[in-house]
Amino acid sequence: MDITEQRIIQRAKNGDRDAFAELVDLYKDKVYHVSYRMVGNRQEAEDVAQETFLRVYANLDNYDPQYKFSTWIYRIASNLSIDLLRKRKKNLSIDAEISGAEGVDWHDRLADTSKGPEEEVLTDELQGEVQGAIMGLSPKYRAVMLLRYIEDLSLQEISEAVQLPISTIKTRIHRGREALRKKLRFM
Repeated sequence: MDITEQRIIQRAKNGDRDAFAELVDLYKDKVYHVSYRMVGNRQEAEDVAQETFLRVYANLDNYDPQYKFSTWIYRIASNLSIDLLRKRKKNLSIDAEISGAEGVDWHDRLADTSKGPEEEVLTDELQGEVQGAIMGLSPKYRAVMLLRYIEDLSLQEISEAVQLPISTIKTRIHRGREALRKKLRFM
């Protein structure tokens, strides 16, 4: 962690709201992206990101500066995302109406099959397949895969973020890659 970030954190710990706002500005996009990739829904990812910063604010005095701040905040976001996934209903019907959208069901949310420019279509399909495969992973594999390959964290940083030994992180990354390989091979 650089000296500037340490100073901002210390100022925020001392009650400086502007300093906390700087921390939010530094991490809001990263926290949102981690959350979005884990929950797969923009609104829920925004909710998780907001809750993450509420927890950071409430628990800033508990932050241990010997660890990277990013690791600490990613751990909070990952745990909140996993909690949200656990609370979701397991069975969704494609015929179920979407709450907050009168007369719209999940059929309406399916990808449009109309043809556009070839490159755009191919890109959209590939992104959809990859995102679907990632969403198909169990939360424990999804979390470490996203932190490693999307957020580019080291094994040590992931270990600190999810509070698991590095050997477990390596195993989950290996198994997550294998699961993705199998899922993407059949698509």
